[in-house]
Amino acid sequence: MNARPFVALLVLIVLVTTGCSSLEGTGDKSYISGDGQITKIAPADRKDPISLTGQDLDGDELSLDDLRGQVVVVNYWWSACPPCRVEQPDLNDAAIELAGEATFVGINIRDLSEDNGKAYVRSFEVPYRSIFDPSGKALLAFSGILTRNAIPSTLVLDKEGRVAATVIGAVPGTRTLPDLVADVAAESPDGDNGG
Repeated sequence: MNARPFVALLVLIVLVTTGCSSLEGTGDKSYISGDGQITKIAPADRKDPISLTGQDLDGDELSLDDLRGQVVVVNYWWSACPPCRVEQPDLNDAAIELAGEATFVGINIRDLSEDNGKAYVRSFEVPYRSIFDPSGKALLAFSGILTRNAIPSTLVLDKEGRVAATVIGAVPGTRTLPDLVADVAAESPDGDNGG
């Protein structure tokens, strides 16, 4: 029996089934943009606090550990990522609206030069700092939650530094992050919702 038709059929099946997933492919760009799916994690189900330290785009140290006691929004981005560019104005608006309620931190992955990240920050007037992580090693801190190719992704950390919510793909709306932050900020110290 000739194996070629069987292999061709198998390849076709794989291509068709992967095209029907909830992730949007981006061809040869080596990343997968999600569909903006939001996942909330109940306080009792949250894992250990995220510990991550790196250098920002200016070479200064930036540590999530130093932000304990406040809600933190972490956004993974790349300057050449079209969905990152689309969502950035909403992230900026949320960061400004939530000043004093949440701290925003970007993690710039894949850019091989800080200059690319800095140009993006200038172009989009990003009002918060970003860790420069061309290797994507910072994703290890979110192992089991994010994959290297899920760009952009946004996470909301509770006041203990634990992942409380994720958005895989571009943030789907202007109220998404303010609403998620409000929910996490309202939690009582023992982890229950304060409402």
